[in-house]
Amino acid sequence: MDFDFSPEDEAFREEVRAFLVRHLPPAEERGPDFMQRWLRAVREKRYVGFSWPEEVTGGGGSLERQYILKEEMTKARAPMLGIDVTGLAWVGPAIIQWGSEEQKRQFIPDILDSKSAWCTGYSEPDVGSDLASLQCRGVREGDEYVVTGQKIWTSLAHYAKWIYMMVRTELDTPSRYTGITCLLVPMTTPGIEVQPIRNMAGGHMFNQVFFSDVRVPVENRLGEEGQGWDILMSALQNERSGLVEVMGAQRNLDGLVDLAKRSRRNGRSAAEDSRVRRRLAVIETKIEALRLNGLRALTQQLEGGAHQSQSSINKLLMSELLVEIHDFSMELQGQRHQYMPGSEEVVDEGRWQAGSLSWPTTVVGGGTPNVQKNIIAERMLGLPKD
Repeated sequence: MDFDFSPEDEAFREEVRAFLVRHLPPAEERGPDFMQRWLRAVREKRYVGFSWPEEVTGGGGSLERQYILKEEMTKARAPMLGIDVTGLAWVGPAIIQWGSEEQKRQFIPDILDSKSAWCTGYSEPDVGSDLASLQCRGVREGDEYVVTGQKIWTSLAHYAKWIYMMVRTELDTPSRYTGITCLLVPMTTPGIEVQPIRNMAGGHMFNQVFFSDVRVPVENRLGEEGQGWDILMSALQNERSGLVEVMGAQRNLDGLVDLAKRSRRNGRSAAEDSRVRRRLAVIETKIEALRLNGLRALTQQLEGGAHQSQSSINKLLMSELLVEIHDFSMELQGQRHQYMPGSEEVVDEGRWQAGSLSWPTTVVGGGTPNVQKNIIAERMLGLPKD
């Protein structure tokens, strides 16, 4: 693994830092139009979709520089690069690889210009992370597919304008990985119903989505019929080191250290307690280990030798780490951990309570720990199937 970036890459880092100086004022100086100006600036710089091909008006940048860009943005606590997280992470890359020219012209500009809002229709009841077992049906009738079934844990479906979803178009197939087709469906289509799933903190990110005889034109199919599993798996070909999540964990640790300094234990700052300092050191060590493993995955990907399941390692360990961070934040607050946002006694506006009560978002989203362990065991270590 090479820890050093080229002089050209380091020059790009300085370019990003200069951009931040020009376009990222302190939080207290940002007016109501700041976000609009920010989104326009990062788009003009082609930082949105930075590694996407230039022919679709992406940045055409390398994975090394994409990492540098995200690292500097995270350090500066900058807002997101574009607002359509799902479109940028999964839908856009899939359309670039599998979509028709018409689909690229229709969808890619809106994703890059922060004018779209996508959600993904993957998980289903009784299926969970075993996506190959999905049963939501898509029956071809002339120039349309008639979709019937249900999706669950659909992030941001209540905001989304479109859903990128997998349906089963064939039942009698030699493999459960075949007979799956990808459809791009407007959320305003008759027959779609969205029901919220609220977490223990009262937050609303997940939803159930019901499809009752939803008619989808064949031209809204991505790729060929039956290519859904290949399209789904192609998302792993994007930058999958997990380094962005590591940067987020480091920011959580910074907040945890600050919380320890402000909390009291035995009449003094909790940050002076040797046991508190030891636990903070353990968390910091875990974050550094995840960062190094992410850099190893990035290096392997750049060399063309990264395993498709490499991301499962950091996903598994990161889920455990974020739960540990928020559990420790509850301990540091002592009796004040019981107060929720809106109370005069709440600490840091309740961000730690919200994180602690929202753990399913982190742990379940993207594949449960047991699924990640099976992937590592079977696909990376060659162990027998569970």
